[in-house]
Amino acid sequence: MSKAIVRRAFLGLVPIIMVVLGYGEVFMSQAKAAEGVKNVLLIHGGFVDGSGWQGVYNILKKDGYNVSIVQNPTTSLADDVAVTKRTLAAQNGQAILVGHSYGGAVITEAGNDPRVAGLVYIAAFAPDRGESVSTLIKDPVPGAPVPPIMPPVDGYLLLDKAKFAASFAGDVSPEEAAFMADSQVPWGVNALGGTISEPAWRTKPSWYLLTTDDQMIPAVAQRLMSKRAGATVVEVKGSHAIYVSQPQAVASLIEKAAKGAQSMATR
Repeated sequence: MSKAIVRRAFLGLVPIIMVVLGYGEVFMSQAKAAEGVKNVLLIHGGFVDGSGWQGVYNILKKDGYNVSIVQNPTTSLADDVAVTKRTLAAQNGQAILVGHSYGGAVITEAGNDPRVAGLVYIAAFAPDRGESVSTLIKDPVPGAPVPPIMPPVDGYLLLDKAKFAASFAGDVSPEEAAFMADSQVPWGVNALGGTISEPAWRTKPSWYLLTTDDQMIPAVAQRLMSKRAGATVVEVKGSHAIYVSQPQAVASLIEKAAKGAQSMATR
């Protein structure tokens, strides 16, 4: 066979090869998307807003996740659940809910939505039916640190700025901790009193990042709540602001949950 004939035959195959490769890329993209739940909602806790999630957000976005930051007003549990559900309704497919601190109460209630595939608690409250943040902190364990919460003003709470870093953000840089203290969001007393109607962790898989140096929610309380919820627990040495100080540890657990929730749903 002459070189000219071979060359023409090869050139004739080029379009076919390109089509096959194109479909291969599409197939690989679809396979990657099917590896787990791709929608993640990040829900902040009391005294802060959603901006603290930026480090976690950047990692998850880089890894191909569709990430939404829920800006809860923290005025009441019902209002915060409603805001979370509105964000859920805008997702294409199922989602993982991630709650920090009081955000754990929000995802415990909002997680009953059928669009929720799993729950991730980050140093968070995980109340049971009829419980609230107020009831969970009413009788602290002996020797537990007392958060420096100031007396309520017009129905809202703040942390003592001078003690904010030590209690909330012990492993965050002094400059960033000072900014967090000065940019606090008043936390509504009504939000603390909001009770859970049915905890989503009873029917949805859950994961829990436990912070061993937490001065806001003691590690012993986190262990009790996570065990009761039947959560997959990862312990990390860090402060209550672990989502700010160690975003990689937080993002890694979220990604583990996204893949785990998908595999459970397909069994």
